[in-house]
Amino acid sequence: MAKAADVYFSVDPWKIVEEGFNPAYSRVSESVFSLANETMGVRGCFDEGGSVDSLRGAYVNGVYDIERLGRSYRGIVDRTHFMIPAAEWLMTEITLDGEKLDLGRVRFRDFRREMDMRDGTLTRSFIWRTSTGKELRLRFLRFVDMTHRERAYQRIVMEPLNFSGTVEFSSGLSFDTVHEGYRKCFWHSARVEAENGRLMAQARTALSGQEVFAGALLNLPGAAAAHPTDKTVFLRASLSLEEGKETRVDKRVVILFDGREGESLWQSGREALAACDAVPPEEALQAQKDYWADYWRTSDVQIEAAEGSAAAVAMEQQGIRFCSFQLAQIYNGGSMRHNIGAKGLTGEAYNGHAFWDTEACCLPFYLFTNPQAARDLLLFRYNTLPLALERAKMLDCQGACYPLATLNGEEACSLWQHASLQLQPSTAVAYGVWHYTHVTGDWDFLYDYGAEMLLQISRFLASRVEKGGRTGKYGFFGVMGPDEFHMMVNNNAYTNYMGKRTLDCAVETLDRMRRERPLAYAALVDKTALNEGEILRWREIADQMYIPQDAAGLIEQHDDFFNLPHTDINAIPISEFPLYEHWSYDRIYRSDMIKQPDVLMMLYLYSTSFSETEKRVNYEFYEPRTIHESSLSPAIHSILAAELGKMEEAIRFFGFATRLDLDNYNRNTREGLHVTSIAMAWANIVYGFAGLRSDGEGLRFAPRLPDRWKRLRFSVLYRGRVIQLCMERDGTRFLLSQGDRLEVQVYGRPYTLSGEETRVPCQ
Repeated sequence: MAKAADVYFSVDPWKIVEEGFNPAYSRVSESVFSLANETMGVRGCFDEGGSVDSLRGAYVNGVYDIERLGRSYRGIVDRTHFMIPAAEWLMTEITLDGEKLDLGRVRFRDFRREMDMRDGTLTRSFIWRTSTGKELRLRFLRFVDMTHRERAYQRIVMEPLNFSGTVEFSSGLSFDTVHEGYRKCFWHSARVEAENGRLMAQARTALSGQEVFAGALLNLPGAAAAHPTDKTVFLRASLSLEEGKETRVDKRVVILFDGREGESLWQSGREALAACDAVPPEEALQAQKDYWADYWRTSDVQIEAAEGSAAAVAMEQQGIRFCSFQLAQIYNGGSMRHNIGAKGLTGEAYNGHAFWDTEACCLPFYLFTNPQAARDLLLFRYNTLPLALERAKMLDCQGACYPLATLNGEEACSLWQHASLQLQPSTAVAYGVWHYTHVTGDWDFLYDYGAEMLLQISRFLASRVEKGGRTGKYGFFGVMGPDEFHMMVNNNAYTNYMGKRTLDCAVETLDRMRRERPLAYAALVDKTALNEGEILRWREIADQMYIPQDAAGLIEQHDDFFNLPHTDINAIPISEFPLYEHWSYDRIYRSDMIKQPDVLMMLYLYSTSFSETEKRVNYEFYEPRTIHESSLSPAIHSILAAELGKMEEAIRFFGFATRLDLDNYNRNTREGLHVTSIAMAWANIVYGFAGLRSDGEGLRFAPRLPDRWKRLRFSVLYRGRVIQLCMERDGTRFLLSQGDRLEVQVYGRPYTLSGEETRVPCQ
């Protein structure tokens, strides 16, 4: 592996801590210190702004605007959409003796910033020394409400250490927010008002026509003057401070985006603000702590170090909690209007778009911790099925082609080589439907929603597949697989295999539906004009799909891959990462270097369909060629390495996956967090070291504890049952703490889990 950690934050089991401020690391810290509650998110930027390099971003899930791209070739999108920064609600200005607080210009000491993952709060403190020698201790607190997702809170505490006097203080709301990439504000038609310490603003996006209401309540001591302007409203006051005593300002914020507009939204916003006013800040903070305490009781992953390994394991423990914490912030099933953006709500890179990573990589976390959220993620795909049908027509195909990148269900990727050549979004949705139903047994979902998606995706695949002139078998030509370093290839093994499994699943689902739900099946046939000949053709294509594999089990990634020039990935200097920023686009495509798992990805998704021999020969061939420029990559390798008994590689890749953002491995954390890596780090624990396999009959476990771990504890939720695992050096203890008895397999042998502990020796 050619990449290395850039360790900056202090190691703590429950906190992310920055001691002392490094301006060069400012944007990385902002990403890491991001807070969210699925509905809204905010980067860890300074409340007071200033001249420090920063990407100020407060985002609302599902809020975007549109750019028209002009006429192009058929199949290439002529407009795109992208997440935009919404109302800036942190804006604060503090002036003392005519000197404005700006950590890029003033003198300060004892800087400390920390995110406490036990209660979802971000705090920052330092002592500001003015040019006149006055010292003012400042403490900032913020959190976004996990139980009332339209609310957020900010607290500022000022304590003069060697003086009494007056500071000028202002706080407000603003829709005058600039998207960094486009360098302009997308908010228009703003309405701003202030009354009795309440600030209110409402604005409409330029082209998408979405409206957002923002309101704030401030408890400024003393008289305050309101200042409404075009897109901004703020209160300004002179605050009298007394030496040695604290003065506190609390700000309660409401952000409302629910599809309403105009006066209706304005009145709803006022009502939401009044409801927030009825809850004291301390009560809201306690509710926040209670929420996270409940979450950690069932979702914590605890790693205990073996003797002599405390330092390394402490980093892993912090890393896996950070990942779990961020997953709970990013999505928890609050809405079927949203999906999971590749950066969550932590930055503007990838434009807030969701990719196929949601179903392939993120879904397992929700399947085994919050199955309702998993269902809602898939319902987002069902609700956007009409747009997938339109996209297929643009590509001269039938059925449904799901977008590579989207916020609203439309294809937003203007790079044709990705949007038009990558079929994995569609096959990933099909896999997600199958995996969700297989794990949960939710047949109502399958027959009410999933079957129609499977049918339409299969139609798309059948209209896109061709017979090879040399092989005489079916395959997909002119595609790009998960490895995005090779484009316009033929017979990409992953694409062919996932296409085959999708068609198989559709045929099996429709056959079962016809037997078990004949009326629902008849309604689906009528709705989609399905005919029996289509189903027969899907079966034929699946049976005759070409999978390029030799006698030893090695699968060729795509036609002629084995003939490509070799690149020694370990010879690439760290300074040249990320490669997209340092290598020309065409240079990347001219070797056997792999961006992320391709063949190995399908071995992970359909693990029980491949033998250990097949996994080993493919892992040993492709691992040395993979550069891990994708965040999903390290954990896939770790999971397979653990299964193959390569525990040193497994733990090394686990550290990479778990701390990819904390240690800035790819040197691009400044752009936002890597949600896929975060989700796959959790999967690394469950699918890797616990050896869970959920694609076969029932649940199967094969625990493997790394040498430097003394103990690993975690829980999973399965069909109403809570299964607790405690992995130790000599064996694993299973306990069903909730639900009926359950049959599982451990190391290939059957066990019955119940309310009494079941201990299985190591193998």
